[in-house]
Formats: sequence, C-alpha cells, structure tokens
Amino acid sequence: MDTFSIRDLRERTGDLVRNAEAGQLSVVAKHGQPVFVAVPFSDTLLRNGVNVALAVKLYQEHMLSMGRAAKIAGMRLESFMDCLGRLGIPVIDYDPADLDGELLALNA
Repeated sequence: MDTFSIRDLRERTGDLVRNAEAGQLSVVAKHGQPVFVAVPFSDTLLRNGVNVALAVKLYQEHMLSMGRAAKIAGMRLESFMDCLGRLGIPVIDYDPADLDGELLALNA
C-alpha cells in the first residue's frame, strides 16, 4: 500500500490511478496524517460494499488479522470466512516456513 500526500495528488495522479488499476489500496495523507483510503473499484466493492472490499483487501495483503478484517466488514467471523471462500481467497494462508516450524513442533 502506497501513501500519497495532498501535494502528490497534483504531481502523481497517474501513480495513484495505476495503483488502483492494479488493485492496490493507497492512503492519502495531509501533514503526515491519513485523510482517506483510495479503494480500487472492483466486483467485490459493487457486490458487498466498501467496508467488505476494504476488509478483504487488507486481509489479503496481510495487513489485518481475520478477526479485525471481519470487524471492519461488519460481519461475524464465520460469515467473513464464508465471504473469503466465495471470493476464492484462502482462509488459512501459512507461510511455508511457518508451516514447517508448526509441523516440527507438533511432531516433537
């Protein structure tokens, strides 16, 4: 996720648009304080609304836990997990190294 200043909006509008086209979130800040989040326009946004699209994207980018993403989406955890499944997004997304460590600990 990139951060743009208000000044950047005038000078780097093309970058902001390219980020959105690539499906990336961007934060726009004024004097270092976030003002708004630019959420890419997508089917998820149209079907489920901004809060769900934002929560899904932040979860998918490993910026939020599933529990926090579910809260942003305004859903119970089970409903959010169902939503992720319908979107084809893995609910369990272990890093292979972490999974190996968990398996070693389990077998010890």
